Amino acid sequence: MCIGMAKRLLSIWFPRLASDTSLRKRPSEGPFALILRSGNADHLHCLNRAAERKGLHRSMALADARAICPDLATRPADLVVEAAALSSLRRWAGRYAPMVASDGADGLIADITGVPHLFGGEADLSADLQARLARVGLTVATAIAGSRGGAFALARQGGGIVPEGGLAEGIGRLPVSALRIDDQTAKALARMGLSRISDLIPQPRAPLARRFGPGLVLRLDQALGTQPEPVAPEAAAPHFGVRMTLPDPIGLQADVMSGLSRLLDRLCETLALHHRGARRLQLELHRVDRECALVEIGLARPMRDPERIAALFAKGVEAVEAGFGIDAMRLTAHVTEPLAPEQLGGPALRHEDALADLFSRLGNRLGFDRVLRLLPAESKIPERSFLLAPAAYSQAETLPGRSGPERPIIVFPPEPVHTASMRQPGHPPARFRWRRMSFATLRATGPERIAPEWWFDDPLWRSGLRDYWRIETREGPRLWLFNTPQVPNWPARDAQNWYAQGEFV
Repeated sequence: MCIGMAKRLLSIWFPRLASDTSLRKRPSEGPFALILRSGNADHLHCLNRAAERKGLHRSMALADARAICPDLATRPADLVVEAAALSSLRRWAGRYAPMVASDGADGLIADITGVPHLFGGEADLSADLQARLARVGLTVATAIAGSRGGAFALARQGGGIVPEGGLAEGIGRLPVSALRIDDQTAKALARMGLSRISDLIPQPRAPLARRFGPGLVLRLDQALGTQPEPVAPEAAAPHFGVRMTLPDPIGLQADVMSGLSRLLDRLCETLALHHRGARRLQLELHRVDRECALVEIGLARPMRDPERIAALFAKGVEAVEAGFGIDAMRLTAHVTEPLAPEQLGGPALRHEDALADLFSRLGNRLGFDRVLRLLPAESKIPERSFLLAPAAYSQAETLPGRSGPERPIIVFPPEPVHTASMRQPGHPPARFRWRRMSFATLRATGPERIAPEWWFDDPLWRSGLRDYWRIETREGPRLWLFNTPQVPNWPARDAQNWYAQGEFV
């Protein structure tokens, strides 16, 4: 900013940012609103112009809105998408000002001091901005003033331009609610006859501060420009992407992998600088005929080792059709996670790194949600003594120490066992058939009595207690059999039946 030049601030307000963004993909001519759940009821979060014409407004309960407008179309609001849209608009608004910051959830503030003459003046700058946003379907209101508070207030009351030195006159006609104060303070001021900003300006500051608190005086002084309020743009998130333009088209897999290696070296240096590791990467191969081939991989753990990442790209690059040649390459790590500095390379690959590479190769071929690991769970029930979790999104856990009878390595759903001889009560059968094979009991150890967990209603355990036996057969297999004993005052529908549920290795 030049010394002695008056500060000029541009406020950009998107009154229907969420609904306009949502309707860009699926337009709707009728009344439309995004809903957000608050407490035990849904409320209107953002409306289009047609819904506002029906008398609906923000924060209205959805049930009340339906009663007024039965044909109202709704979708759930997504605050993350809304914030991402505002962030994109903030970056785009950099064409009009060197410093642009977010101003609430639906507005921007830009310091345009010394910039308007590049566009032909402040009016032409504002008109150009509004025309560009209107072409993409966004509703916008803008205001230019010498203070941030003044521009904010004017943008939300119809917009306009306040000339230099005319802040008091330019915003004096606006209601006091435009000063970014709470509704209760605005209503209290209106009851005292101070409904407009011009009514507040001549009032002594001390009585206002004692009656309504220092916040009202601060907002008034900020709007009038006597209290500074700088524009502090947010730091841009780091972008983990690199590109390469080739002097001559290439088509051989070895050439593509060589270019990928150079891109990975640069990308991993950037990741290391920010202490990040890549989890998903995308390679774009731009062909001479303007077509683009994509190769995407995932990683089982955060990584920034170029050699190990390049090996995972080899299969995808091999399947790419180069056509008349590839003349540009772009590599992006669009999903990253924190990764502390670590020693890379060395004479041998660490066990945990080799296992992560295996999970990465399997996950890229089969899907990361299909490569599972077993995790221990606190339960006496065999079926609930472990959990299945994706190996790429979980850590191995040590089995908790336990005392008691040995448990089988292989556990499966109960399978019926057909007894082939009479047995003594409370003892396992001497001979039985399982999976169409006959077995003779050589040695039996047990029983281990397990009771169902009362807080889980499992249909398979409604028969009551189970007595488990470790059976060694003459034929070789070591099986885990159970039956339901006869216990007084306990349901026992399957007391005479035996089942196999595991096998010892």
